[in-house]
Amino acid sequence: MILFFTTPQKSVIATQVDHKLSENEVEELCWLYGGAKLEEADALKGWFVGPRREMITPWSTNAVEITQNMNLRGIARIEEYFPVKSEEADHDPMLQRMYNGLDQEIFTVNIKPAPIEYISDLESYNEQEGLALSPAEIEYLHGVEKQLGRQLTDSEVFGFAQINSEHCRHKIFGGSFIIDGKEMPSSLFAMIKKTTKENPHHIISAYKDNVAFAQGPVVEQFAPADHATSDWFRVKDIESVISIKAETHNFPTTVEPFNGASTGTGGEIRDRMGGGVGSWPIAGTAVYMTAYPRLDGGREWEDILPVRQWLYQTPEQILIKASNGASDFGNKFGQPLIAGSVLTFEHQENGEKYGYDKVIMLAGGVGYGTKRDCLKGTPQKGNKVVVVGGDNYRIGLGGGSVSSVDTGRYSSGIELNAVQRANPEMQKRANNLVRALCEEDVNPVVSIHDHGSAGHVNCLSELVEECGGQIDMTKLPIGDPTLSAKEIIANESQERMGLLIQEEHIEHVRQIAERERAPMYVVGETTGDAHFSFVQGDGKRPFDLDVAQMFGHSPKTVMVDETVERKYKDVTYDVTHLDSYINRVLQLEAVACKDWLTNKVDRSVTGKVAHQQTQGEVQLPLSDCGVVALDYRGRKGIATALGHAPQAGLADPAAGSVLSVAESLTNIVWAPLSEGLDSVSLSANWMWPCRSQKGEDARLYKGVEALSDFCCALEINVPTGKDSLSLSQQYPNGEKIISPGTVIVSAGGEVSDIRQVVSPVMKNDAKSTFYHIDFSFDQLRLGGSAFAQSQGYVGSDVPTVKNPDYFREAFNAVQQLVKKGWIMAGHDISAGGLITTLLEMTFANTEGGIDVNLDKFKTDDLVRVLFAENPGVVVQVADKHKKDFKALLDDAGVGYVKIGKPAEERQIMVTLGDATYQFGIDYLRDVWYETSYLLDTKQSMNGCAKQRYENYKQQPLEYHIHPEFTGMFSQFGLNPDRREPSGIKAAIIREKGTNGEREMAYALYLAGFDVKDVMMTDLISSRETLDEVNMIVFCGGFSNSDVLGSAKGWAGAFLYNPKAKEALDRFYAREDTLSLGVCNGCQLMVELNLINPDHKKRAHMLHNDSHKFESAFLGVTVPTNRSVMFGSLSGDKLGIWVAHGEGKFSLPYPEDDYNVVLKYSYDAYPGNPNGSSYSVAGIASPDGRHLAMMPHLERAFFPWQTAYYPENRLADDITPWMEAFVNARKWVEAKLGK
Repeated sequence: MILFFTTPQKSVIATQVDHKLSENEVEELCWLYGGAKLEEADALKGWFVGPRREMITPWSTNAVEITQNMNLRGIARIEEYFPVKSEEADHDPMLQRMYNGLDQEIFTVNIKPAPIEYISDLESYNEQEGLALSPAEIEYLHGVEKQLGRQLTDSEVFGFAQINSEHCRHKIFGGSFIIDGKEMPSSLFAMIKKTTKENPHHIISAYKDNVAFAQGPVVEQFAPADHATSDWFRVKDIESVISIKAETHNFPTTVEPFNGASTGTGGEIRDRMGGGVGSWPIAGTAVYMTAYPRLDGGREWEDILPVRQWLYQTPEQILIKASNGASDFGNKFGQPLIAGSVLTFEHQENGEKYGYDKVIMLAGGVGYGTKRDCLKGTPQKGNKVVVVGGDNYRIGLGGGSVSSVDTGRYSSGIELNAVQRANPEMQKRANNLVRALCEEDVNPVVSIHDHGSAGHVNCLSELVEECGGQIDMTKLPIGDPTLSAKEIIANESQERMGLLIQEEHIEHVRQIAERERAPMYVVGETTGDAHFSFVQGDGKRPFDLDVAQMFGHSPKTVMVDETVERKYKDVTYDVTHLDSYINRVLQLEAVACKDWLTNKVDRSVTGKVAHQQTQGEVQLPLSDCGVVALDYRGRKGIATALGHAPQAGLADPAAGSVLSVAESLTNIVWAPLSEGLDSVSLSANWMWPCRSQKGEDARLYKGVEALSDFCCALEINVPTGKDSLSLSQQYPNGEKIISPGTVIVSAGGEVSDIRQVVSPVMKNDAKSTFYHIDFSFDQLRLGGSAFAQSQGYVGSDVPTVKNPDYFREAFNAVQQLVKKGWIMAGHDISAGGLITTLLEMTFANTEGGIDVNLDKFKTDDLVRVLFAENPGVVVQVADKHKKDFKALLDDAGVGYVKIGKPAEERQIMVTLGDATYQFGIDYLRDVWYETSYLLDTKQSMNGCAKQRYENYKQQPLEYHIHPEFTGMFSQFGLNPDRREPSGIKAAIIREKGTNGEREMAYALYLAGFDVKDVMMTDLISSRETLDEVNMIVFCGGFSNSDVLGSAKGWAGAFLYNPKAKEALDRFYAREDTLSLGVCNGCQLMVELNLINPDHKKRAHMLHNDSHKFESAFLGVTVPTNRSVMFGSLSGDKLGIWVAHGEGKFSLPYPEDDYNVVLKYSYDAYPGNPNGSSYSVAGIASPDGRHLAMMPHLERAFFPWQTAYYPENRLADDITPWMEAFVNARKWVEAKLGK
């Protein structure tokens, strides 16, 4: 039976139940649904937009789990439907459908699970299912049939096709190339592997696991000792390994961008979870490449190709939705995104059309693990096969098309199987289990793999390897009862990991999984007979093959092509149009401000982010180098950066590869790498339109060869990467648009001191000088530049790096300058050229400019000097270091020229020869920001994009720190080396989906507390009572994915579980207790009415005015207040991180009726990021003991965690936020008489 509840917002929540609900149960659901009313009717009239009946949404999965955690039983599915005026209303046909009335059939799917099918005609089945098996592979399968003496099943053929697909086996990269009639000496893969063979440096694992690992430093692990129950955090030393990885998810993102990019991000995170026998993802990166979005009616250069009848989504929709999806996954999982890139491109020349109509979506990142765990074990007979995570759904399967709606308005070609389903909170739970197993003293995991392409059949067969195994299909979790055996075995449902566990540890692992609410299923075991099978409950085996038969021996792929020389006209120009040129370049999506991306993605979660995109007092996204700490001591870390140059690659694939590597390196050079360039490892991701036109395969070979040769010459390795080689789009009218062959290079390496990273923001210090350091050793060239693109050209005259030895010397010389602290500011030269670099160095300041003289470039071609993208950097050096700076570069044989000095005027004054040009910084900053504003209007509600555009430069960060605060550990007697208990006890409390607990626990620990890790399941089961702790903190994150309102499900777990409620009530009845709720924890305290229980009208936390996630480092003011934690900070103005979607305090009484302890420093958006009443950021109980706040003080208690801090205080140990935690500890000590 389906019950319909109408919410105050008039949406309808359909709830499928298996029994008549009691009055109490109805009441609980009405509360959960935000004051909804149960409709009496069993059907509702009118038009509604809602989810497709075939796909249970992740929202439903979370909502049903919330009801289970509230002790409500018998609820199978919950979905939300929105009333619309007519059938013509706008909706997304990929994810939603139009309903003419809601009735008892809205969840009914008339599909019966198909029986096992034996395939009599392999050739026809291959065509029918689109399996892309080659004739040789079909011949091989006929041979397997003969060996078995039977026909193969649909599961076996489908599984074989997936396991042996180009996607999984990289046949082109492992194949041979015949170019111009001559066989090339090496495969593409061999050329990539050569880099690590020649320059292994510290690589421990390459090419044989989900990620590559390099030796890392010894760091501190801060974690509970026993993860099966609530336990105390402890510090221990571990020998670390660091990982780097990048993946693309191009086709799913083209089809349905939100879930395509979201699951792409999730899949890449799982790769870093699945390294060795488990490891930890720590920070992410993202790249989006599309055709032109034609914002606001389009710009001139976008007219180069006519607008197509886009197959699935427009480029503008893809940019917004894909970045929303990738951001949403990271935000909810708890992975900060610390570097990224955007490129839009179309071109038509020589009768060929290029554009990213088939888009590129890259998700990358860095992580770490213990050296103990960095290699996979060998499966032994009797190991248990375990699946952790979500259910099986009909996802990623060939052929499953959706019937069109009655009127036939949508084509039946919209395929459900292309639409992914993302549930990041489920993956977070799986990750918590993996994290726990890796942190404990004994790791019971023999092997671990993520579920990606081909689902169970691929993951579990890789897990058992040659040992073989048997899987019991009755133990596999089924989210969709209509799935056939083939669909269960091979679907690509996300958020799942496969683990091989030693049998004696299985009970302990189960206890941890239950505590973390991570669904865990023991689905089989290794058999030791080199045979792999899936067995149904009736004993039938839909899959029953030897491991050797599954992986086949496909013949080598042979690529035959010939070289085609393509010439592109070089850009023509006239220096009198210089102002127009700069305006156009600054508006290209690749060059323009990326605030529309950074303002919605968490860049602070973990509390380990040392350097991310936004910089300076105006907090603009200017940095291309992301850095994270490996522990909270804040010294050792990992840096990452990106590089790509497909426009140059179109003209010359070898130059494109070299420039991509070079850009990743000139971006990462600002972090002090432990061994300079030798610390760097690269991931190379190849996206290429193979076989799409003559010459493309030859271009790919040339590109890979050039990258391999350049890396070998630089003495760096490429231990990981991926390829996606079908990058072209065919339209129904026969038109073909080819995406330019693209390599995206991700660089990563160990950082020796995360506090020494150089920012691109110039210092307004007259006693300093700007220098240009060239890395290219080439003449300035405009081919492949943003300037050429903005004029409708590509150009064949592209720059490259002429001398790799010189590049290596230049890189290592700049590294020495960074480590000596001689560089005040530094920025690479890439998209947009030198003029963009100089402008970006000034944008994040409120005053000052640069006087530039370019005479030393020895050319009178100003356009070339300003817009060429030859690899190089600009550095600002204090005059006191000038002599040493020059001596160091001279000794290294590295060329540099002085190009300018800071100036008081807010302009860049450029002189070349007799001519002088003035560029107004603030005017050009708005030009540069405009593209971001236009994209922001598509994602921000209530006019917030306009307000942001008008106010971003009016709201600089300001600091006022009370004079008694020294910033030193010693002032408060803090000892970061402490490893013994203090006797002052606090607990962090978390729910599934919490992701900010570790940084909070460490803040408490550093302040002198012993800290207990408490999960809601500990309280519900009464394993934990809170009786021995004096302070509790409800941590930030996305409990239950914010489904049904932020913290609503978490509150339900407290209110409707007697033991949890008793523990909480007892804690708040005591006089010797303190509590703090941050972000999601703040929402919980407000939902539970813990701050002002005497108020008749309750406060509420509402969606941000922008109706989007807000991420920012912004200014707050601590008013004179009566609170335990913030009383001593009264009058301070400080910087702090915010990262939330529902952070708006709605306070029904006058401000004076609340104990306001924290306010945003600006009343207007985005300084007030959510529209809170009275600009409130935090409130305390009348007695000052209990505090609820949205901003994250636990991510800003070290200066290195902040995105901007006063220059003269950067050497401090701590920020005033630590004093707040110390105040809490001192109050408890006083209460206990210690």
